[in-house]
Amino acid sequence: MGNSNSTSQASFILVGFSDWPQLQGFFFVFILIFYSLTVLGNTTIITLARLDVRLHTPMYFFLSNLSFLDLCYTTSTVPQLLINLHGLDKTISYGGCVAQLYIFLALGSTECVLLVVMAFDRYAAVCRPLHYTIIMHPVLCQALAIASWVGGFINSLIQTSLMMAMPLCGHELNHFFCEMPVLLKLACEDTGGTEAKMFVARVVIVAVPAILILGSYAQIARAVLKIKSMAGRRKAFGTCGSHLVVVSLFYGSAIYTYLQPKGSYSESEGKFVALFYTIVTPMLNPLIYTLRNKDVKGALWKVLGRATDSE
Repeated sequence: MGNSNSTSQASFILVGFSDWPQLQGFFFVFILIFYSLTVLGNTTIITLARLDVRLHTPMYFFLSNLSFLDLCYTTSTVPQLLINLHGLDKTISYGGCVAQLYIFLALGSTECVLLVVMAFDRYAAVCRPLHYTIIMHPVLCQALAIASWVGGFINSLIQTSLMMAMPLCGHELNHFFCEMPVLLKLACEDTGGTEAKMFVARVVIVAVPAILILGSYAQIARAVLKIKSMAGRRKAFGTCGSHLVVVSLFYGSAIYTYLQPKGSYSESEGKFVALFYTIVTPMLNPLIYTLRNKDVKGALWKVLGRATDSE
């Protein structure tokens, strides 16, 4: 590993959006606005879920976990990106790059599992309504949330360890953060065996949850179609539709990035896809879950009303 390893352990240069210098100012403002909205929206959901008793249900418990996850997820990359866009120094230390890769993968893997848990919650609510409170006991909810986080961090530890054991040649990353497909492009030697192990790990954490979610929603669709009243059908589809939109946005970009061969991965396209799932999706999640949700909107007006009365 000689020289290549010593080169990689100094620092990496994040090329980011340097290919479009005339757009860097626009990117900075655009990303700063989206990041601010992400922080505001997800913090609001977490706060409302804690303050309003009506939101002390499994659905909002998992939604609070998702909001906290999205806050951490976008914060693991965006501040570094804003610094790179605003200043001339576009380097990141080797240790910082490894930490960023590990944290980003851990949070992304956790979200994969958490979305399955949320799909199971919706399945229980629609298909087993009479037994819902028994099935989704608070102890089980906490155990499922903890399992999601632990599973995500273990998966990331495996993949990051395999990645950083590879000899790397060069230190220029054509990306705005240390992401797995871009680091793989720097591998010096034939890494087919290691990549095969990593691909299996990614299938387990991305493809398997996606299949489980689709299976849950197939059962939900069958149950909803058996409901005779249109009002009942609308309510059931309303509670599940928002989750399905979030799943589609997240898994679509994750499958594109992590389940295609290294040779066919386009770094230029990858940057914009990554921009979507690191900045746009975490900002949209609170809107998707709250715009048509009467409980959340009611809780928000209640909190705002208290604030106004106290003044």
